[in-house]
Amino acid sequence: MLRTLHSVGAHVLLDLYGIPAARLDDPDHLRACLEQAARDGGAHVVESRFSRFSPHGASGVVILAESHLAVHTWPELGFAAVDVFTCGPPSVADGVADAVVRLLAPTRCDKKSIARGQPAP
Repeated sequence: MLRTLHSVGAHVLLDLYGIPAARLDDPDHLRACLEQAARDGGAHVVESRFSRFSPHGASGVVILAESHLAVHTWPELGFAAVDVFTCGPPSVADGVADAVVRLLAPTRCDKKSIARGQPAP
C-alpha cells in the first residue's frame, strides 16, 4: 500500500473483470460479499445500502468505522468498480481489497493504491 507518514488514509481502487453477470446484478449477494470482505479485512461495518437498476446493474456502499467500501457494477460487461477507503493502518484497506477480490472471484483484477490527505509541500 502506498501511504506516507503524513497521509490520513489509504484508498484502493479495484477494476474487476470476468465476474458472472448474475452475481453482479444481485444487490443482496453484493452486500453479503462486501460486508464479509470488510470484516475479513479488519474493518468494522456500520451500515450499508445497495440498489439494483433497470435493466441491470447494481451499486452499493458499506459505511465503515474506518470510512467506506463502494461498488458499481456492469453485469453486461462482467465488470465491477470497487473503492476501498480507510483511515488508520493501510493494511486494513489492503486486507479489505484482497477479501473483495477473493469473494467476487474476478478473472482479472487491476488494483491502484493512493495515499489520501497528504499535506501540501
